[in-house]
Amino acid sequence: MGGHVLWLTPDKPANISVGRRRIAECLEARGFDVTLRGTTPRTLLASVRERDRYDVVVGTTRSGALAGALLRLLGRPLVVDHVDPIRQFEATHPRWLSLPVRVLEACAFRLSTHTLYVYEEEEHRARRHAPAATKADLGVSYERFADPDPAAVERARERLADAGVAPDDRVAVYVGGLEPLYRIEELLAAARYLDGWTLLVLGAGSLEPAVARAARERENVVFLGTVPHEDVPGYLHRAEVGVCLVDDPHTLKVLEYGAAGLSVVQARGRAEARFGEHVTFCDPTPTGVAGGIREAGARRRDADHGPEAFREYVAGFDYDRVAGRYTEVLRTVLGE
Repeated sequence: MGGHVLWLTPDKPANISVGRRRIAECLEARGFDVTLRGTTPRTLLASVRERDRYDVVVGTTRSGALAGALLRLLGRPLVVDHVDPIRQFEATHPRWLSLPVRVLEACAFRLSTHTLYVYEEEEHRARRHAPAATKADLGVSYERFADPDPAAVERARERLADAGVAPDDRVAVYVGGLEPLYRIEELLAAARYLDGWTLLVLGAGSLEPAVARAARERENVVFLGTVPHEDVPGYLHRAEVGVCLVDDPHTLKVLEYGAAGLSVVQARGRAEARFGEHVTFCDPTPTGVAGGIREAGARRRDADHGPEAFREYVAGFDYDRVAGRYTEVLRTVLGE
């Protein structure tokens, strides 16, 4: 039987960040009682007051891990759930902020009872500072995407039809944040070179106005904003190609694309060593992205390197399997 777990995560909308919630659900199925909280000053204060209710705290980088370190100082065992490399934070924040965060993160590792890390590049940091460290993986709700709910498929079909997407249109889809980091402007520019394709964009972020403008100006760009997460498998079911232009080997969207049976296009870089021939890699330029989408579309019939081979690979990252590693660590920390 598991213990009472307080899991502190970054404070993000429920339909934007679902991974920790899925793992928490798997832990509850294994007998743990999990309270999942986005980290804000208010929830941190509540967690401090209620700390004696919990046997262990899990803190997800970055804010959740730092808040968890405070609770560790107050006597609660801490498992740091380190899912984002410090490199990403340093690339998007000034040095006066990123340097203290790097130091505080190392302190959280040192204070942890155990640290789970996702990125291989963070292994040295984690093992250098944490008393114990274990490699983890990002997970995917494999069955939800491999065999989508017919109701979700129908809702997506109806909304796409209302947006002017014909049943025989070839669709390339992007799902995720609309920020410069994800090369959204290059993706939108690629639509100019994609005759015969519709580019479907789902998500939210600072570049929403640019995406909405592209959708108004080009007939082959469709922007639906943020859709309920339970409907995302329905939209992927309609697409042929999924696009991810961030230089990152651990992105949930690529796993979701793969589980849904899409051919995948990703920017050249760190992901090449992980996914190899399963994924079509491209230069993140408008013409490079357009060429990658066309190539990925052509690969859908390749039995050895097409989407079915990638789907089999992605099945190994189902949340239930990923949660097994978290279960082992929590039971060790709790002395079971």
